[in-house]
Amino acid sequence: MSVYIDTSAFFAILDSGDKFHKESRDTFLKLVENKEIFHSSNYITIETIVLIQNRLGLDAVRAFQDDIIPIINIHWVDERIHNIAISSLLIARKRNISFVDYTSFEMVRNLGLKKVFTFDKHFKEQGKNNKYKL
Repeated sequence: MSVYIDTSAFFAILDSGDKFHKESRDTFLKLVENKEIFHSSNYITIETIVLIQNRLGLDAVRAFQDDIIPIINIHWVDERIHNIAISSLLIARKRNISFVDYTSFEMVRNLGLKKVFTFDKHFKEQGKNNKYKL
Protein backbone atom coordinates (compact mmCIF):
# COMPACT_ATOMS: atom_id res chain seq x y z
CA MET A 1 0.00 0.00 0.00
CA SER A 2 0.96 3.63 -0.39
CA VAL A 3 0.64 6.59 1.94
CA TYR A 4 1.06 10.34 1.39
CA ILE A 5 2.91 12.15 4.17
CA ASP A 6 2.10 15.75 5.08
CA THR A 7 4.25 18.37 6.81
CA SER A 8 2.43 17.94 10.12
CA ALA A 9 3.45 14.27 10.31
CA PHE A 10 7.05 14.94 9.27
CA PHE A 11 7.39 17.68 11.87
CA ALA A 12 5.81 15.65 14.67
CA ILE A 13 8.20 12.76 13.96
CA LEU A 14 11.19 15.05 14.49
CA ASP A 15 9.98 17.32 17.31
CA SER A 16 10.03 15.50 20.65
CA GLY A 17 8.02 18.39 22.12
CA ASP A 18 5.17 18.09 19.62
CA LYS A 19 1.92 16.80 21.10
CA PHE A 20 1.73 14.20 18.31
CA HIS A 21 5.39 13.11 18.56
CA LYS A 22 4.90 9.67 20.11
CA GLU A 23 1.91 8.85 17.91
CA SER A 24 3.69 10.04 14.77
CA ARG A 25 6.94 8.17 15.51
CA ASP A 26 5.08 4.96 16.36
CA THR A 27 2.93 5.26 13.23
CA PHE A 28 5.91 6.01 11.01
CA LEU A 29 7.89 3.05 12.35
CA LYS A 30 4.88 0.76 11.88
CA LEU A 31 4.45 1.97 8.29
CA VAL A 32 8.15 1.35 7.61
CA GLU A 33 7.88 -2.12 9.15
CA ASN A 34 4.83 -2.86 6.97
CA LYS A 35 6.84 -1.80 3.90
CA GLU A 36 4.43 0.97 2.96
CA ILE A 37 5.42 3.05 -0.04
CA PHE A 38 5.75 6.68 1.03
CA HIS A 39 4.81 9.66 -1.14
CA SER A 40 5.00 13.41 -0.70
CA SER A 41 5.56 16.48 -2.85
CA ASN A 42 8.40 18.91 -3.36
CA TYR A 43 6.13 21.64 -1.94
CA ILE A 44 5.69 19.61 1.26
CA THR A 45 9.44 19.05 1.41
CA ILE A 46 10.09 22.80 1.14
CA GLU A 47 7.42 23.63 3.71
CA THR A 48 8.80 21.00 6.10
CA ILE A 49 12.42 22.11 5.76
CA VAL A 50 11.49 25.75 6.42
CA LEU A 51 9.45 24.76 9.48
CA ILE A 52 12.16 22.46 10.86
CA GLN A 53 14.91 25.03 10.24
CA ASN A 54 12.97 27.78 12.02
CA ARG A 55 11.77 25.73 14.97
CA LEU A 56 14.30 22.93 15.47
CA GLY A 57 17.50 24.05 13.74
CA LEU A 58 19.87 22.75 11.11
CA ASP A 59 20.71 19.46 12.86
CA ALA A 60 17.04 18.52 12.57
CA VAL A 61 17.04 19.55 8.89
CA ARG A 62 20.01 17.23 8.37
CA ALA A 63 18.19 14.37 10.15
CA PHE A 64 15.16 14.95 7.92
CA GLN A 65 17.29 15.09 4.78
CA ASP A 66 19.51 12.11 5.67
CA ASP A 67 17.11 9.76 7.45
CA ILE A 68 13.61 10.43 6.15
CA ILE A 69 13.78 11.90 2.64
CA PRO A 70 15.65 8.90 1.17
CA ILE A 71 12.66 6.61 1.77
CA ILE A 72 10.04 9.04 0.41
CA ASN A 73 8.97 9.21 -3.23
CA ILE A 74 8.97 12.95 -3.87
CA HIS A 75 6.55 13.99 -6.62
CA TRP A 76 7.10 17.38 -8.20
CA VAL A 77 4.15 19.74 -8.40
CA ASP A 78 3.82 20.54 -12.08
CA GLU A 79 2.18 23.54 -13.68
CA ARG A 80 -1.21 21.81 -13.97
CA ILE A 81 -1.35 20.82 -10.28
CA HIS A 82 -0.09 24.27 -9.28
CA ASN A 83 -2.83 25.96 -11.32
CA ILE A 84 -5.57 23.65 -10.01
CA ALA A 85 -4.41 24.34 -6.45
CA ILE A 86 -4.39 28.12 -6.86
CA SER A 87 -7.85 27.99 -8.48
CA SER A 88 -9.14 25.83 -5.62
CA LEU A 89 -7.69 28.24 -3.07
CA LEU A 90 -9.33 31.24 -4.72
CA ILE A 91 -12.68 29.51 -5.27
CA ALA A 92 -12.87 28.14 -1.71
CA ARG A 93 -12.07 31.55 -0.21
CA LYS A 94 -10.83 29.94 3.02
CA ARG A 95 -7.84 31.85 4.35
CA ASN A 96 -6.99 29.16 6.90
CA ILE A 97 -6.27 26.42 4.34
CA SER A 98 -2.83 26.86 2.81
CA PHE A 99 -1.95 26.84 -0.85
CA VAL A 100 0.44 23.95 -0.11
CA ASP A 101 -2.49 21.97 1.32
CA TYR A 102 -4.41 22.49 -1.92
CA THR A 103 -1.42 21.23 -3.93
CA SER A 104 -1.36 18.16 -1.70
CA PHE A 105 -5.10 17.51 -2.08
CA GLU A 106 -4.64 17.52 -5.85
CA MET A 107 -1.44 15.44 -5.71
CA VAL A 108 -3.17 12.79 -3.60
CA ARG A 109 -6.07 12.68 -6.07
CA ASN A 110 -3.65 12.47 -9.00
CA LEU A 111 -1.74 9.59 -7.43
CA GLY A 112 -4.97 7.77 -6.54
CA LEU A 113 -3.93 7.47 -2.90
CA LYS A 114 -6.40 6.66 -0.15
CA LYS A 115 -4.12 6.93 2.88
CA VAL A 116 -2.66 10.16 4.21
CA PHE A 117 -0.40 10.46 7.26
CA THR A 118 -1.26 13.88 8.70
CA PHE A 119 -2.40 15.70 11.79
CA ASP A 120 -3.78 18.58 9.71
CA LYS A 121 -7.53 18.94 10.20
CA HIS A 122 -7.91 20.29 6.66
CA PHE A 123 -6.79 16.99 5.22
CA LYS A 124 -9.24 15.24 7.49
CA GLU A 125 -12.03 17.55 6.28
CA GLN A 126 -11.08 16.76 2.67
CA GLY A 127 -11.00 13.10 3.61
CA LYS A 128 -14.69 13.06 4.44
CA ASN A 129 -15.31 13.41 0.74
CA ASN A 130 -12.30 11.55 -0.61
CA LYS A 131 -12.01 8.56 1.75
CA TYR A 132 -8.55 9.50 3.01
CA LYS A 133 -7.57 7.56 6.09
CA LEU A 134 -4.67 6.36 8.16
